[in-house]
Amino acid sequence: MRILVTNDDGFYAAGIKQLKNALKDDNDVYLVAPDREKSAASHSLTLNFPLRINKKGEKAYTVDGTPTDCVLVAIHGLMKDNLPDLIISGINHGPNMGEDVTYSGTVAAAFEGTILGIKSIAVSLVGKENLTFDAAEIFIKGFVKSLNDFNLQPGTLINVNVPNLPPSKITGIAITKLGKRIYRDDIIKDVDPRGKYYYWIGGDTPIWEKIHGTDFEAIEEGKISITPMHLDLTHYKEIENMRMHIDKLLRRFRNGI
Repeated sequence: MRILVTNDDGFYAAGIKQLKNALKDDNDVYLVAPDREKSAASHSLTLNFPLRINKKGEKAYTVDGTPTDCVLVAIHGLMKDNLPDLIISGINHGPNMGEDVTYSGTVAAAFEGTILGIKSIAVSLVGKENLTFDAAEIFIKGFVKSLNDFNLQPGTLINVNVPNLPPSKITGIAITKLGKRIYRDDIIKDVDPRGKYYYWIGGDTPIWEKIHGTDFEAIEEGKISITPMHLDLTHYKEIENMRMHIDKLLRRFRNGI
């Protein structure tokens, strides 16, 4: 299988190195990643200046852009004559669960791959320090071999979170929904050496609502979380509810109110 690996932690991150090493023996692996950390880049594109691509080895490249840029450069440029069968973004240094997937460059790369019609997976390790990627490595090797068994529908991407535990301590695998985070983010205000105020967006370790079947619950129980996500963000249950009020809204529009 031909696989494109990318991330948002940068080309030199330990997670992507271990991911590539895990896959290279059984697959044709291309590595196209940002030349520096691009965490929380979300699904952003670089439009106002040209991207610089540097070859770092056999089928290995850096891009001075976002994770989404990396996928586009790979698909429409570096790999356009040998498109990948699969895109794997990770292994991210930290979790991507619940609403945080909207900020994640790791998930955004998989999102972009799915838009382009390529099966895509985002993989994250839930930890901040003393990271051990062995469980994530073993899981991904097996998941790649099992991927066709799931018969994923078009427009589906897979978001995986792995506890920061040795493989022997993983208690299982759970198919989950996105959890709901309780936000405690802070804005730190300070003064720089020139007397100018600056603001630093920060945040404590996230806490989560206790909801059954979520990615957070699985991680808390020592399980690997697999969350299928879809490109279609439409809230279908609200369509009929909103249609009930559309005539009133139209009258206000016609009356200039």
